[in-house]
Amino acid sequence: MKEGLLTERQKEVLRYRKQGLTQQQIADIIDTSKANVCTIEKSAMENIRRAKETLEFLYTLDATHLCTIQSGTDLLEVAPVIYREAEKIGIKVKYDTISLINKIRDSSPERFKARYIRENIDVYINDEGDLYFG
Repeated sequence: MKEGLLTERQKEVLRYRKQGLTQQQIADIIDTSKANVCTIEKSAMENIRRAKETLEFLYTLDATHLCTIQSGTDLLEVAPVIYREAEKIGIKVKYDTISLINKIRDSSPERFKARYIRENIDVYINDEGDLYFG
């Protein structure tokens, strides 16, 4: 990635974290303090979060709001709701149940605790049956 929202230092820290290194180990390698590594990592994660929100907005521009899944809902109950709502507007969802559940969970893992949704999730669908979650 040549250009982007992450600095070279942020990328470096994230690469080391992906390898399983602690913040102190990274600090020793790049010759800085653990506190600085923590700040770099936190800033990188914030940049990633903001980029994800921007992409979600972009994807939903050409999509229709399908429904809102309420917090506390069991993830296994979500697919039938989405299929039913999509059928009402005449669009076929392009995912089977397992793929749909995985797509929802992968979209924002922090929104889940075990099988339950921790905060409301807006579901959008485009004409091709692709889903986006905001």
